[in-house]
Amino acid sequence: MTPARTARGWRAPARWIAAKLGAAVLVVWVVATVVFFALRATGDPLEAILGGPGSQAGPETVQAAIDRYALDQPLIVQYLLQLRDIATLQLGDSYARRQPVNDLLEAQLPSTLLLAVLALALAWILTVASALIQALSRGRIGSAVGSAMRGLEIVASVSPQFWLGAVLIMVFASSLGWLPATSAGSSPATLVLPVVTLAIPIAGFLSQVSRDALVEADEAPFATSARARGASEARVLLHHTLRHAALPALALSGWALGSLLSGAVVVEVLFARPGLGRLLQEAALQRDVPVVIGAVAVIALIYVAVVILTDLVELAVDPRLRRRARPPQPEAETEAGR
Repeated sequence: MTPARTARGWRAPARWIAAKLGAAVLVVWVVATVVFFALRATGDPLEAILGGPGSQAGPETVQAAIDRYALDQPLIVQYLLQLRDIATLQLGDSYARRQPVNDLLEAQLPSTLLLAVLALALAWILTVASALIQALSRGRIGSAVGSAMRGLEIVASVSPQFWLGAVLIMVFASSLGWLPATSAGSSPATLVLPVVTLAIPIAGFLSQVSRDALVEADEAPFATSARARGASEARVLLHHTLRHAALPALALSGWALGSLLSGAVVVEVLFARPGLGRLLQEAALQRDVPVVIGAVAVIALIYVAVVILTDLVELAVDPRLRRRARPPQPEAETEAGR
């Protein structure tokens, strides 16, 4: 292998990595910019720093807050200082809690990540189960099963999480008493209702995408060829069509996790569960700019990281994508390699 060919082989992955890193920086910059100016438009941050309306802070305390947070500087200077803090991962102190933002995020992030990952895993289990049920059921009974499953998918995908969570609390906590209504405590049972609340809408959407892809794959030439070679329907499903049907839903897993992280705001508040979403909701109500920007920036970075990981998994699962990503080889080098 010549040095030129080696350089070309590394150039494509390097461009891909640079593009993903650039996308991550762009996402964080846009999010931080929107949040900063949106929160500033809601009122003077000095009021939030001093404890809200009616604060009895003296002139010295007010001046100390102004000096500490550079509130006497033009707005554009304050914005640039905020971007500098994000770039250096030094997000400052919370206005309301008087604690470093990094410490607050570090304490709340694991709880939210656990909730989102468990919800995504459950959503995928429900998606695969739905695809298997619809694919293995045939005939008149199968048609009825497929229609019922499609109806459930639609209902699940459009169910608002706050409504779904309230219904689950009413049925399984208040009426039956099987599960706790809040997430107070460390028992695994406290995770059940929040995880199910987050997972069902995502599972409904992923199931619809997978079902359409499964129908298309079932009619593809590779499936017909497998049947012609004597493969059973179960073998065609498990070894051929199901893998191809999972690819579109797999591509949407990054979006799904981002949706779960944003949905965690509603679910953590509804189930009184500690986490990044609840911290973000409280900080937004208190106009706690450093905490809101820090939390949103972390969520954005997690979303970009998951999208990159999803792309890598797609490359590992689908050999066609690896062939497309492989840089073309000049004819002369191809002949030399022979």
